[in-house]
Amino acid sequence: MYTKQPKKLLIVNILNILRKYSDAEHRLSQTDIMNKLKTDYNMDANRKTIKPNIMDLIDIGYDIEYTETERSNGTVVYSDFYLNRDFTDEELRILIDSLLFSKYIPYNQCKALIEKLEDLSSVHFKYKVRHVTGMPEKYPKNSQLFYNISVLDDAIGSKLKVQFKYRDYDISKKLKTRKNADGTDKIYIVSPYQMAATNGRYYLICLNEAHNDITYFRLDRIADIELTNTKAIPVKKVSGYENGLDLPKHMAEHIYMFSGKSEPVIFRAKKEMITQIIDWFGTDVTFMNDTGDHIDVKVTVNLKAMNYWAMQYANYIKVLSPAALADKISSELEAAAAGYRRK
Repeated sequence: MYTKQPKKLLIVNILNILRKYSDAEHRLSQTDIMNKLKTDYNMDANRKTIKPNIMDLIDIGYDIEYTETERSNGTVVYSDFYLNRDFTDEELRILIDSLLFSKYIPYNQCKALIEKLEDLSSVHFKYKVRHVTGMPEKYPKNSQLFYNISVLDDAIGSKLKVQFKYRDYDISKKLKTRKNADGTDKIYIVSPYQMAATNGRYYLICLNEAHNDITYFRLDRIADIELTNTKAIPVKKVSGYENGLDLPKHMAEHIYMFSGKSEPVIFRAKKEMITQIIDWFGTDVTFMNDTGDHIDVKVTVNLKAMNYWAMQYANYIKVLSPAALADKISSELEAAAAGYRRK
């Protein structure tokens, strides 16, 4: 229980009570608020002080709903007070679920973020998402993730290059820094353009001058990042990006975040795949040659990503062009099948 508080804090405590305990399905009477003031803050109040303070909160901009009931003697009773929220419980649930399904946010930080989101609603919302407390830590994490995001935000805003080390997992399930041929830690210096989440991962989209092309780095595998004083190379000076980086289009063309240029690809698919095709490539696809059971699809996509995707859905689609990609996929499928043949 709180120590007894001065009356000047009454309006603050009433606001905190409305935030914590009220929502559209759980409305508070003046008596409810008086009781919470006593139990939570050891503060005595009465109806004559509750209503004026709530009206003051409304006057200064808080979105508080209530009902007015007129009695037979002509007096008006105010009740059913609740605070309207910036986020609905359904919106908060979507945000929380997106955190639960992320594969790049460290467990402790993910749990802390979820608790902050829960606090944006009433205590009644926490009951709906109580399963979150049992969230397992299934994936190794990089505790530097949020620091990496902060530095990259500054770099992108200031148009400066960054340098960092990059790490991969070994059989011990530990992240190990990539090395140069002489055994020293490899340092990457890049011009950062965007950060984007896809397939449950968070990526930096940047120019790696060593390859003179747009490259992707997983943010959770970046370590020891530093902001440099060197100006980044504008994305419009990168070959193929003279009109800038159209992020939605870029993400649709690079569904697995492989580096390399995008090219037109035509493939034949079973019509049951249409939903999957739009899920992966968006609506900027062209359907043609509908045969009833199959349909031809034209997309502009990164060829490495298309190779990977076509292998994943080999039972449902067949790449028609470019011929070199179709031949490559055919060879890889034959090699894969040979590996499964019993001797």
